[in-house]
Amino acid sequence: MAVHGNTPHRTGFHLPTWNRASADSLSGSGAVATSATLAAKSAATLRIATGFVFLWAFLDKTFGWHYATGSGKGWIDGGSPTKGFLKGVSAGPLQPFFHDIAGKGWTDTLFMLALLGIGAALTAGVALRITAVAGTALMAMMWAAEWPPAQHLTGGAPSMSSNPIVDYHVIYALAMILFALTAAGTTWGLGRLWAQLPVVRRNRWLR
Repeated sequence: MAVHGNTPHRTGFHLPTWNRASADSLSGSGAVATSATLAAKSAATLRIATGFVFLWAFLDKTFGWHYATGSGKGWIDGGSPTKGFLKGVSAGPLQPFFHDIAGKGWTDTLFMLALLGIGAALTAGVALRITAVAGTALMAMMWAAEWPPAQHLTGGAPSMSSNPIVDYHVIYALAMILFALTAAGTTWGLGRLWAQLPVVRRNRWLR
């Protein structure tokens, strides 16, 4: 004899099918929103950290905090922030050019203003498009000065290059371009306020 039991009565509250599907949809949307928030915060953290790299370089070279720049050799003490580095260029096709501009007043001024401007803009999260262009240009010049493709220096000594193409200059440049493309200054930065300024609204390239 076949036994067919009645379907047991289920107690408790259950969402209708359409509500359950809606809940799944909302759950997915929430996950996407959470991922987007985490991505934005990660980009903001990287942006601020990168900005601090440039700001620290500016401050150390200006005041001689005895890290990369010795005490008493800061820019305010009459030291040159570019002479040692550019005079030491010993690889690549642009050696004569870098040697010629090393330590000149305009070279020092432009270099220090670039460090300050890029560092401040990245940290604050403003003018990221201009910063990406200026920062990429600066990184390209510094890459050319170090010339990673060279295996040996002019004197024959090993260059100690760790990668002939992609080094930290390239990574910094790519990061700054990413910050500009993703409007990374709107999270933990002044990007939104900056974008509302009349001059910036009229000239979107200033963002």
